[in-house]
Amino acid sequence: MRVELTELTRIYESPIGSLWITADEKGLTGLSFSRPEDIGQGYSSCMQSILDRTVGELAEYFADKRSFFDIPLHIIKGTPFQRRIWQVLRQDVNYGETISYVQEAILAGYPRACRAAANANHANPIAIIIPCHRVIAASGKIGGYGAGIEKKRFLLDLESGSENKNK
Repeated sequence: MRVELTELTRIYESPIGSLWITADEKGLTGLSFSRPEDIGQGYSSCMQSILDRTVGELAEYFADKRSFFDIPLHIIKGTPFQRRIWQVLRQDVNYGETISYVQEAILAGYPRACRAAANANHANPIAIIIPCHRVIAASGKIGGYGAGIEKKRFLLDLESGSENKNK
């Protein structure tokens, strides 16, 4: 009999509230501000290791001691367009920087898709680590955030005061 492992979930109490972290054997699959639809039932030491690493890196991030994340991601949701948007966020928008939704769409190769880019941000399965909070309105206003503007402001403020943290 073969037992299939699914995802494992942990709750991390951050300075901006509870974060639900999910992982499977390949990597981090989710980080959200609300309870995932399906709570994982499976378990493996690999999953536990990924969750432990995620909690550690998040603790360093919130302590203003980390500016990037090394956790392996396993994105299991999203259209090809959404995945491209999330890739742009991870690769092209550095810690402490912001870009507009228009710039994000251009970087993704879809210059006329700024609304679709904003929708992709809203569907982001791995908050903070895929930094959709770094995308603001072209006017310079903060724009929207699925978890609430106050959380987006907190994250932007946290990142704007630090430079050159590479650990």
